[in-house]
Amino acid sequence: MKGVPYTRPQMDAANTATDRVGGRFDGLQAEAKAALAATGNNLRSIREQYRAAYIQEQAAWLALRRQLDARDGPGADASENATPPSDGPGRQARDELHELRTDLGTHQAELNRLEMAIRNIESIWLFLERGDTSLIAPPGSGYGADVNMRIVQAQEAERARLAREVHDGPAQAISNAIFQVEYIEQIVADDARLARTELRFLGELLRRELGDVRGFISQLRPPLIEALGLNSALDDTIAHLGSLIGVPVDVDLKGPVDRLDHASQTVVLRVVQEALQNVRKHASASKVSVATRAEGDDWVLEIGDDGRGFDVTSVASRGRRNFGIQFMQERAELIGARFDVRSQPDEGTVVRLVIPMGT
Repeated sequence: MKGVPYTRPQMDAANTATDRVGGRFDGLQAEAKAALAATGNNLRSIREQYRAAYIQEQAAWLALRRQLDARDGPGADASENATPPSDGPGRQARDELHELRTDLGTHQAELNRLEMAIRNIESIWLFLERGDTSLIAPPGSGYGADVNMRIVQAQEAERARLAREVHDGPAQAISNAIFQVEYIEQIVADDARLARTELRFLGELLRRELGDVRGFISQLRPPLIEALGLNSALDDTIAHLGSLIGVPVDVDLKGPVDRLDHASQTVVLRVVQEALQNVRKHASASKVSVATRAEGDDWVLEIGDDGRGFDVTSVASRGRRNFGIQFMQERAELIGARFDVRSQPDEGTVVRLVIPMGT
């Protein structure tokens, strides 16, 4: 009949075809989730085997150290920094002890990476769940799927960065402290003087690492922006981290806060936190500055120090400091800002964030 696009048989056939297509998509969705689940289960099995092997190696290290203590006497220094004995067997045993300790650190890092891989797979599995709207922007928000995925990727990168930092810092320090306590327990009855020295070293280690833990807590706390405003939140952060750095921080906050949206203000706060953490850990600076200002249509943040500096061109291949730079770069990209680091060895460092204010 003219004007009717489909007859009833045609419509029924079309609906049947749609059901078949829908069923095929459901099947593919289920296959994707099953593949992720299988990968996660395999990794969990490997992690448990790895953990058991790590415990065995840790027990071997402790047994060897106790053997050396028994042979050399309770007053002997069995630490990794001790001067090895001049005799061949003694030197060989101390070398083996040091190699085992180094291997333990490497295997602990690998175990942590397995844990992170499992958590990432679990996150992806949840993302594939039907009805998961956690990555769907609310209507009218202006955010598309690409931006939402970038936010999730940045969050995962931040978690991975913090996991690496915690492993390399407090977790490693606690592991060393446990070994140190066990050693002190063995020597305290026979050499009280050495035990007191070891306790002093242990106290210094724990106080230093407590500063790192407080720094991580500062980064993980909800931003204070809504309660205090950006400048007051920056003042609070700078005062806290400045006390950990131990040098004066020159603060000059002239940037027009009302020209930044909440997301941009949060990025500013996080970049200041990360940059000052880098100063504390790496710079050995005597002066530090934090400044904000307007430059034309741009809102500018600069964090500078007069510390040891570094070669920016080669930092990507040299370990931990790059984690913080990557974190700040990713945050800047999320809000369409420009980010750069200017530094040279022995010439200090300037971290610069430039946010277009628009009209």
